[in-house]
Amino acid sequence: MKFEELKLAYGYPLQLQTSSLAGQPERFSCRLIGCLPGRALLLSVPKQAGKLVKFRAGQKIVVRLMIDNGIGIFAGIVEGQTLDPYPILHLSYPDSVTFKGIRGATRVAVYEKVDVFNIDLESRPSTTGIMLDISISGARIELVDEIAEIGDSLEIRAQVEIREIKRELVLTGRVRSRVDPTDGQSQTMLVNYGLEFVEQTEEQRLLMYVYVFNQMAIQEHSSN
Repeated sequence: MKFEELKLAYGYPLQLQTSSLAGQPERFSCRLIGCLPGRALLLSVPKQAGKLVKFRAGQKIVVRLMIDNGIGIFAGIVEGQTLDPYPILHLSYPDSVTFKGIRGATRVAVYEKVDVFNIDLESRPSTTGIMLDISISGARIELVDEIAEIGDSLEIRAQVEIREIKRELVLTGRVRSRVDPTDGQSQTMLVNYGLEFVEQTEEQRLLMYVYVFNQMAIQEHSSN
């Protein structure tokens, strides 16, 4: 597909992949801040250890982004990097974008502490627990208290870190299944819920996509 067909809003999160001098893949998060159709993309300059990453003219970069139920991938060449009036990375305009679909059920294992609220009940009972896996359509959580029945809607809040950027991930999901804790030996976790995401705002979906994609990239890198 063509890049303009994606109709990305400015500020849309992207992931850049380059190779280090040792040949190891390096990944950085940035955002789309502008474009000149057919000519160039303007991206924010990512930071590493609090400092701007330096790219060289002619450097090849692979760009990935989460779109709908899949991943878009395209290649680009650095045309330049400017500092004034603010840091901008100039990347060649992509000829095309390759789309790789991800099934909604494709899950990635995680281990995030979560605060959970039952938003269907007036008293909004809450508890804590662990998010064990997540996909773009749902998640599995283990909780210390049984606060919901199948069909109830839960709000999940987790403090997550994405490429050294900390954000609060807020998800809303409907309980689709309930089982005992997965290991059968947990001393603290009482119940395991399977959730289907519902009623996500655009901002929540974007952050969730970035989080899921980042976890997939980390695990892919670890397995190589």
